[in-house]
Amino acid sequence: MNRSTDELALESRVSGARPEYRFATADGVCSERSFRTAELLLVESLWDADPGRLLVPEANYGVVGTVLAARASSAHLTESSARAARLCERNARRNDADVEISTVADLTTLGGTFETVAYAPKPYTPLAVGTQRIADALSVLGPGDELFLAAAPRTGLARYETHLDEMAAGVERRATRGDWRLLVATRPDSFDPPTYVSPRTIRPEIDGATLELVTVPGLFSPTALDDGTRLLLETATVEDGERVLDPCCGYGAIGAYAGLAADCEVWLTDDDRVATACAERSLRASGVDAIVVTADCTAGVADRTFDRVLCNPPTHASDGVLAELFAGIADVLARGGELTTVHHRDLDLRNHLSEFDRIETRRTGAEHVVLSAIK
Repeated sequence: MNRSTDELALESRVSGARPEYRFATADGVCSERSFRTAELLLVESLWDADPGRLLVPEANYGVVGTVLAARASSAHLTESSARAARLCERNARRNDADVEISTVADLTTLGGTFETVAYAPKPYTPLAVGTQRIADALSVLGPGDELFLAAAPRTGLARYETHLDEMAAGVERRATRGDWRLLVATRPDSFDPPTYVSPRTIRPEIDGATLELVTVPGLFSPTALDDGTRLLLETATVEDGERVLDPCCGYGAIGAYAGLAADCEVWLTDDDRVATACAERSLRASGVDAIVVTADCTAGVADRTFDRVLCNPPTHASDGVLAELFAGIADVLARGGELTTVHHRDLDLRNHLSEFDRIETRRTGAEHVVLSAIK
């Protein structure tokens, strides 16, 4: 977990609740400095209801599921982010909430059905991805059971309401706070969930090797291999017998290339379960034998050592996330091992590489720079 965390307190003034709930947050999760209006709407609207078997998709750091666990017969929180899921676990424990937490890419893989779904789409969720989660959430409800959706115009409210009108047996506007709305949709007796997100395969060629990469909307550069990753792969070297790590692997381009370029041991990690699910498919399609782990930064490989790390880091993330990522890379890189990384020319990652002995610029492209750092 991020070395720098924040804490939020939520006071309760209703009977049957704890007088105060406390939540740890961290860089890299949605709204780490304040509670989300959408989540508070869900809590307030469902507190006096009988949620029964409750499902909270994309639970963030666990506010909705942790509070409503006291009212539900069971509460299951899901996250596609391993970082957020670990925060959910931590916050459930500290508030004595009895919940189940899963890191999943697809709600339909959970098994069983639920009586209530409480979903607050995150503001950066692509509309197709959010709509697919709504369709999948309806599919895991029983007939006549309800999906509670809290959204605002800037998080896709109008589009979500339109699709709910098409999918649900009925849709009701239940509560309002500012421009936020709480929609309640009833699952029809018969429901065949439509498909809004479909995988696609891209086939970039790098130094004579053709990769078969499986992507979906919502991942970084889903329609074509990005220029930074291409420059990194055209610059980096991989030797037979090396232990190679591809952190922040996305849909697996770097790991797949490393496995084709040399007879080496390859590991891939990413915080996003959607990304690692695509990476697994990319490796199979490319004919590469490698291990994929869903984990925050390098937490999933902290007990291993690597000779080479190839990384296109998420430079859109906060400084805290990047600092943790590169510190973790330094921890798992063998003495004398090499990190090769890429960044946009307008950025400077050298302040994150203080734990490395020697840093050099390997290549400069039109928009990106490739650096190597030796431990």
